[in-house]
Amino acid sequence: MNLPNRLTVMRIIMTPLFMAAMMIEFPHHYLVALVLFIVASLTDMLDGKIARARNLVTNFGKFLDPLADKMLTTSAFLGFLAKGFGFGIVWVLFIVLFREFMIASLRLVAVSSENKKVIPANMWGKVKTVTQMAAIIIGLAVMYVGGLVSSEAVNNILMLVFNIVLWVSTVVAVISGAIYMKDSFEFIDPSK
Repeated sequence: MNLPNRLTVMRIIMTPLFMAAMMIEFPHHYLVALVLFIVASLTDMLDGKIARARNLVTNFGKFLDPLADKMLTTSAFLGFLAKGFGFGIVWVLFIVLFREFMIASLRLVAVSSENKKVIPANMWGKVKTVTQMAAIIIGLAVMYVGGLVSSEAVNNILMLVFNIVLWVSTVVAVISGAIYMKDSFEFIDPSK
């Protein structure tokens, strides 16, 4: 297994550790979750850069990398939901998961087609992932700082920033999903 694929597998392994740190209460657990999430997010940036720079792009990596991203970001959204981040997070999670299942299904159909095409992440998919990860990092910072700062005004401003970035990432998810569907329309044939 090459280095980029090992980094992707490392991100998958870090996901349950991140989730445990987010959900299990111990001193500074939100800070630990935040650090784990940032490190896992950096592996996403590194695996692609290394794969392209060293000509190590594989179908395994093209398929597994987006799944690893979905595992990490979905676990964070579920954690926010469990921690009572409000009604908006339910809609964000629904929209994001709807898009993810739609694109994952499209990828499965494409890879099982005559051409055995692996649909890699495109620029919009990458922007979606980066904006989701940014929103999650802000949300985790809100959770950590909220436990340290008693200023309601500071906490409200942080939550406002989190919600803005979260909804921007959700809009980008919808746009990127539509672009994937348009670009891969050749694989959508109900008669087959």
